[in-house]
Amino acid sequence: MTPVDPALLARLHAQAFAAPWSEAEFADLLGQAGVLAVVEPDGFILVRVVLDEAEILTLAVQPEARRAGLGGRLTGQGALVAARAGASRLFLEVAEDNVPARALYDRAGFRPIGRRKAYYAALDGGRTDALVLSLDLAENPEKAALP
Repeated sequence: MTPVDPALLARLHAQAFAAPWSEAEFADLLGQAGVLAVVEPDGFILVRVVLDEAEILTLAVQPEARRAGLGGRLTGQGALVAARAGASRLFLEVAEDNVPARALYDRAGFRPIGRRKAYYAALDGGRTDALVLSLDLAENPEKAALP
């Protein structure tokens, strides 16, 4: 796999999120065993695989590149690299009020399995729940989550 630039990930993440992760945080994550990245010019997905389970750590798409299929492609590629690394199930948390992301993950075949109360800080200073979603990669990893 080609080395991934943590500064690039931090720049893309900052364009996609109100509370972005730092270059140092990305460098730390990329140095951990099982962390895999799929990077395109306008976005990326970061996945961690541990034994037979994987988790989407973050998915970032620049605002001007949204609604053009990039999020779906990255999700599909993330599922594929996780399956190839031995994962049979892929998990993620998504803010309950993040309607576009929830629609993306629903189209990719993720299903809700739980809820984390007050997991995310909301822009208004409050908290919002996270939905825990899961995708079964064992059924057909070559097709899993592909648009």
